[in-house]
Amino acid sequence: MNASPQRGADVVSLDERLRYLRVLRAVIAAATVLDAALLPGGLRVPFAVIGGFALAYLVVCLLAELAWRLMRRRGLWLFGSLLMLDGLFLSWAWYLTGGSTGPLRYLVLVHLGAVTLLASYRTGIKLALWDSLLQLCVFYAGRAGVVGDPVPDSTAEWYRTIAFIIALWTLTLTIASLAAVNERELRRRRYELEQLAQMGRALEDAEDPLGVGDVLMDTLNDTFGFERMALFEVVDGVSPRLLTFRNLIDAVVTNFDVGEDSVLATAHTERRTLLVSDLDAEADSWLAALMPNAANIAIVPLVADAVVAVLVAETNERRGSRIERRVIATTERFAGHAALAMRNAYLLERMQQMAVTDGLTELANRRSFDRSLDRELTRAVRTDGRLSVVLLDIDHFKSLNDTYGHVVGDNVLRQIAQALRDCGREYDTVARYGGEEFAAVLPGCSSALALQVAERLREAVEGAPTDVPVTASCGVATYPYDGIDANGLLSAADQALYAGKRAGRNTVRSAEQARAGATPVMGLG
Repeated sequence: MNASPQRGADVVSLDERLRYLRVLRAVIAAATVLDAALLPGGLRVPFAVIGGFALAYLVVCLLAELAWRLMRRRGLWLFGSLLMLDGLFLSWAWYLTGGSTGPLRYLVLVHLGAVTLLASYRTGIKLALWDSLLQLCVFYAGRAGVVGDPVPDSTAEWYRTIAFIIALWTLTLTIASLAAVNERELRRRRYELEQLAQMGRALEDAEDPLGVGDVLMDTLNDTFGFERMALFEVVDGVSPRLLTFRNLIDAVVTNFDVGEDSVLATAHTERRTLLVSDLDAEADSWLAALMPNAANIAIVPLVADAVVAVLVAETNERRGSRIERRVIATTERFAGHAALAMRNAYLLERMQQMAVTDGLTELANRRSFDRSLDRELTRAVRTDGRLSVVLLDIDHFKSLNDTYGHVVGDNVLRQIAQALRDCGREYDTVARYGGEEFAAVLPGCSSALALQVAERLREAVEGAPTDVPVTASCGVATYPYDGIDANGLLSAADQALYAGKRAGRNTVRSAEQARAGATPVMGLG
């Protein structure tokens, strides 16, 4: 007989189970000897034989366990063989101590119940079948006189045997049913813990809030079968932003406002999970449009110091039924881990943004500009394309600072940065190069087109609604005519810039014009 539970799924180790069974075997052997000593009238053999038989049984069990421990590969077949040996001992012991009228028969029920609980309900059923066969074998052997004198009243003995077998199976099936429920619960909890551990590993690889949300939804779908889900970023006073979702319809939603009665607002404000049977078409009209006919919905806030997002999940329960508390508790646990990962992702994004953004103007900083220039240069070399660089310097900015102060100077820089941001092309990189100097990387721009873009930038500065009117001078350099690497291009653009300043400022000049000493063809000169 092979025990059915797999090693990987064991909640209690096989060593510990054997230890409990070892104690049970000792109790069975001691009860056999004690019964023989207290009730000698029912013995069919001398007391010494009973004692020797019990001692031999214990010795064989200990030797079998010792052999099991010495095996390189411990087979469950030995575990099952010991259980079969237990059945043989009990059947023979109760026969020698009085048969069906003796008290030792009930040790079979004790042993059967213990094995069903310690091993598994499948093992218990197999052992019940084995014990039933042994009961019948002992009865027929006794009636035939194979193991002693024939039983005088075989009919009564037969009914007692059948009644005992019925009691045996009743007990086994009862315990097996309860054990099966308990075993499923333990395996379910183990699976959920494994899912949580797997989710933790997946969260380590998530690089942004969207990746964290996808990991959370995949985990909930695998664990509970949630199909329709949505994850929203909800901020006070701001409409929610849909981060990621599963199986939502393509509804046209124009108003994402969250009212006070909205489930999203309530979950976000009160920081607690809400369970609703259906969505209110008035309070949550746009959410009801995204999840029509949704029933038994859980709204779970993702809390990590603050609420970083709100999960809306349809739990697949039938309308009118209740959502299991364990499902909500586990979902909240998953959401808690995702909240920490999402907060870290937001912090990482913020740090990365700060690393490439100028703190005063919120344009790209010098480091980001250098990376963009290197990247676009590599692409231009590979594709034999064009690339231009513009350096823009605010005219007489030192005098502005000396006259109006640095606070006004900083405001002017911020206002100029906004003007440059608004007039730049979407795929250009406009950055604060340093001090009052700005720069732009123009992918795919020839020298002539770059001069036009630079002129727009100059005009944007001149027309910007700054606290103090200012102008700017620009220098333009183009790959590969003015330089074949970043240093060459920047040096050429810098020379063009200062050539324009020497020519009177508020001008745009190319590196080619600077080398030729020509007057600027754009700007006010």
